Amino acid sequence: MTKTEIESYRRRLLAVKKRLGADMSCLEEEALRGIGGEASGGLSNVPVHPADLGTDNFEEGVTLGLLENEDQILTEIEEALARIEEGVFGLCENCQKEMSRQRLEALAYARYCVDCARKLQGGAKS
Repeated sequence: MTKTEIESYRRRLLAVKKRLGADMSCLEEEALRGIGGEASGGLSNVPVHPADLGTDNFEEGVTLGLLENEDQILTEIEEALARIEEGVFGLCENCQKEMSRQRLEALAYARYCVDCARKLQGGAKS
């Protein structure tokens, strides 16, 4: 892989990292807002209807799940950036072979080539 290609992936990873950071800030605000009552903009501490609390709780759970997922992706991006610095970016962590450009275009922070990823996920047929 050329230095130009690696630099292109580095810029792509940094752009995704920046976007996810902004997304996470918005999601954190959403997750931490109050449920029902004055904290959420209501006129009293009594929710309008018990179903509203259920909806708020569900939405909070979805938001927390999204935050967890985005945090995991940020971790993967940080580790991909570290692989660039170490000079091993684009090499499968399992078989040590160079990953295809298509794989890295689809998932720039990929750790494994497609074949190894399938095997590790149990998707390969014996």
